[in-house]
Amino acid sequence: MPGKPLNLRPDAWRNHIPHAGAMALIERVHGFEADSIHAESDNHRDPAHPLRHDGRLHAIHLCEYGAQAMAVHGALCASAAFGAGTDDAGSPANNIPRPGLLTALRDVQLHVERIDELPGPLTIRAQRQHADQRAWLYGFQVHHGEQLLASGRAMVVLEAAPAGQGQAGLDQSGLAQSALAVPGTDKK
Repeated sequence: MPGKPLNLRPDAWRNHIPHAGAMALIERVHGFEADSIHAESDNHRDPAHPLRHDGRLHAIHLCEYGAQAMAVHGALCASAAFGAGTDDAGSPANNIPRPGLLTALRDVQLHVERIDELPGPLTIRAQRQHADQRAWLYGFQVHHGEQLLASGRAMVVLEAAPAGQGQAGLDQSGLAQSALAVPGTDKK
């Protein structure tokens, strides 16, 4: 991804996505542009990972990492689209992106069975392939070093903009900017 590398802290997006606590899986963002994000996480080795079952973390959960990268991308883009910049602490100003619902996964390919024993960080990349006022379509890939672990596409349907807000939630090109609300991962 061209441009200046970033190392954004989680507080730059955590208040703008529906995932909280241990269920907030994205730990670092190394870069994002209008249509893509490059993120990283090490929490797949955590014995207390919330998606573990019988002490194991199955590769299917890499789809959740991809979906959360999409949510983080939406939150960061919403802040950038509104010209929010950052506050004194380096966090985006309080622009709340429109929530959405993960409605479909397509073309998912898993290249490993489990990920809890992988020794290094996971690298997550997501590319927005389509966006309008109603939905987003992203492609995602999750790597461990040079090894591709998982890839696929995900569709997000956005909540309608509140009455009277018209074009709220759109960037300068008219593309919707939002965060995901993945069922079962909302803040409590």
